[in-house]
Amino acid sequence: MMTHRSRRFSASRKPASALFLLILASLIALPSAHGQTTPATQPPAQQQKPDQPSDSAGPETDSGTIVLKKKKEADEPPPPAAPAEPKVKNPNNETYSLRVDVPIVNLDVNVILDKTHQFVPGLKAPNFLVLEDGVPQTVTSVHMAQTPITAVMLLEFAANSYYFINDMQNASFTFFNTLRKDDYVAVVTYDLRTHILTDFTNDKNVIGSALGSLIIPGFSDTNLFDALYETLDRTSRIEGRKYIILIGTGRDTFSKITLDKILAKIKATPNVTIFTISTGGMVREMTEGHGGMGGAIRDLNYLQADNQMQTFARMTGGMSFKPVFQGALPDVFGTINDSIRNQYVLTYRPTNNKNDGSYRKIKVLLVDNEGHPLQMQDEKHKPLKYSVIARDGYNAKQAVE
Repeated sequence: MMTHRSRRFSASRKPASALFLLILASLIALPSAHGQTTPATQPPAQQQKPDQPSDSAGPETDSGTIVLKKKKEADEPPPPAAPAEPKVKNPNNETYSLRVDVPIVNLDVNVILDKTHQFVPGLKAPNFLVLEDGVPQTVTSVHMAQTPITAVMLLEFAANSYYFINDMQNASFTFFNTLRKDDYVAVVTYDLRTHILTDFTNDKNVIGSALGSLIIPGFSDTNLFDALYETLDRTSRIEGRKYIILIGTGRDTFSKITLDKILAKIKATPNVTIFTISTGGMVREMTEGHGGMGGAIRDLNYLQADNQMQTFARMTGGMSFKPVFQGALPDVFGTINDSIRNQYVLTYRPTNNKNDGSYRKIKVLLVDNEGHPLQMQDEKHKPLKYSVIARDGYNAKQAVE
């Protein structure tokens, strides 16, 4: 041991220049030696594919970088669920449906001055008081209507008197001259039976030819009830508002239909307005009160005929006229034209909404803003009398079976 230590001590005693060269040589050789050697204590790095499953049964671990995945939309709180529909258990699992029909009544109303027969314009919904079976109704809307007409000229053409036929011809041609190009008119005559001369047409040449053919009558019977019943039955198949211009004496001889049945038919036929013009006014003025017992019976028959004609018109919202002179006919049909081409259409929902098929009685009145009867005056502040013309009533719908 002493020898080894001396050797080292002897080496330490070498000159300084040699020592410097030794240190410089070791510094130059150090980097290359370090790059060629690998420490024995550090194990080689292992590469692991992330997609390969491990053979180990335990959970897979990753010692690499921690990656935070993006939060999925499913992790957001879901919207609140809709409330569940109530479940109704029907007996025998049957399905039921409910249908509600809310009735609406459209009522054609005319307001005419009694003296001049002029139409009264400018009325509003609060001015109309509608009573249905005596119960006030709320009028929801009122509007003016002026439309082409669809009319039947129902003419008495019987071999009973030349004066009656002449009056009928004059009245029918006067009405014919008031027609417009969009008006549709049918011509029907009656005696013992009903005869359709022309169906509905707006060709005035066809209508004029039909009226011109009324020269020689056949029978002397006047079955008015049968003819009116058949005409109402035919017009009920046509949609919209219809008019019947009934020109005749109003007498009935051998109809199969009774007065009660024809009145019931009128009630049951909607959207039909009847205007009546009685013929033979001049002859009646000259013969009334003459002829003894036979004349009295004749006068009574004509009074009954007038009452029937007025009833037909009143029930449907029309008007009845008994002109004596031919010169009055233009005014008569001027009034009819004002009535059928200018009218108020009232709409209301009846308080009695039962579909029981019953007949509902209607009455229309005019009132002021305070609910009092409406007063009309002329330019000189004189009171004017007026008439409110509307149907007497209507039949409610039948219940749906």
